Amino acid sequence: MIAACVEAAVASGAPDIAALQNRAGSLKRQRRYEDALLAYEAVLALEGGNLHALNECGGLHVWLGRPAAAVACYDRALAVAPRTVVLHINKGTAQVALNRFVDALASFEAALAIDPESAEAHYDASLVRLRLGDFRNGWREYEWRWRKGGGQPELAAPLWLGEEPLKNKTILLLAEQGFGDTINFMRYAPLVAARGATVILGVQSQLKAIAAAVPGVALALGAGEPVPPVDFYCPLLSLPHAFKTELATVPANIPYVRPDSERLAKWRDRLADNGRMRVGICWAGSNVHLNDRNRSIPLKRFATILVPGVDFVSLQRDVGAPELAILSAHGVQQIGQEFSDFADAAAVVATLDLVISVDTSIAHLAGAMAKAVGVLIPFSPDFRWMLDRTDSPWYPTMRLFRQSAIGDWDGPLERLREELTAVGSRPVKPR
Repeated sequence: MIAACVEAAVASGAPDIAALQNRAGSLKRQRRYEDALLAYEAVLALEGGNLHALNECGGLHVWLGRPAAAVACYDRALAVAPRTVVLHINKGTAQVALNRFVDALASFEAALAIDPESAEAHYDASLVRLRLGDFRNGWREYEWRWRKGGGQPELAAPLWLGEEPLKNKTILLLAEQGFGDTINFMRYAPLVAARGATVILGVQSQLKAIAAAVPGVALALGAGEPVPPVDFYCPLLSLPHAFKTELATVPANIPYVRPDSERLAKWRDRLADNGRMRVGICWAGSNVHLNDRNRSIPLKRFATILVPGVDFVSLQRDVGAPELAILSAHGVQQIGQEFSDFADAAAVVATLDLVISVDTSIAHLAGAMAKAVGVLIPFSPDFRWMLDRTDSPWYPTMRLFRQSAIGDWDGPLERLREELTAVGSRPVKPR
């Protein structure tokens, strides 16, 4: 295809680099990533030092799961333009995908040496530092996310980052990212309340019911609800910085999410009790998540863990017709599609012996409830899962099953299958 692109450009007269680049960009917008890559490589066949094409090839290689090829593209580009900040940042991103975190940090620091105010370089460096266990510097630099993403929430109250006394003050702790992030970090509400504050927790509406029962929370608000006057506010993911959280001081005060008794009674009656182990499963997160292609697993592949002798319960909210057929073929009870909010999910999780999930909100929910949970972690992990460990400082009842290579779920799925097979025949205690 590269040859055909070049031949067409030559046949029309002088090679039109701009036309080739426009074509490549159009293919990328259509999500025809392999074709877009070939089109950009056609540009490079005519102009080997074209920075735009080299940068785009790098990004496409990362998206397609070939970060080593991406690094090579960025190195070629940096040989032409060594003081281009975005190239250092993008190279660092590719190195992160390769788990080359020390190298990635060096790339982000190279960007900052050129532009010390680069919010993206600071933010990306913070995620690497957190993975490496450098919490002190990681949480501090994580605050650059606001300058990267458009600014902090507009509230009349001042931002609290741990300095001002909170006795007899009212503070709004505000959700800012996904459901899992909110569940993960609302654990800080009791610590804030312990400083004498009245704590208002503003969360996504689907989380309001469980947020209201978190210890220390005086009031939970859903999205769009009016906020009463407060003295301070703090985004949830700024609380580790405010509390100067180190690895040894991660607040693991679980459970801090508990099921509602009425919901628990409703769902307990729906679940069969055969005296066997009951395991909840969740194989995919939101498809709008930027890293969903790496963290979610097609059910056809995930279903290899569905061994006989275990009662499996689907906690998945969105399930298509092909997936319904797979679940039915394996005798999986389908519950998640009926959840109205996370309080329903929490009630079902409370009835389970174990949850197995990809890196999504259900994993956080189970961990926050002190439920035994196995989480499937992609090769390049989210910052909170750190590196080379099978446990989590955030959730003491959690075990991590990591990929050993990009895209290779066979290893962790086989380990889970073996463990489920070993315990599946054992009777469980009456619930």
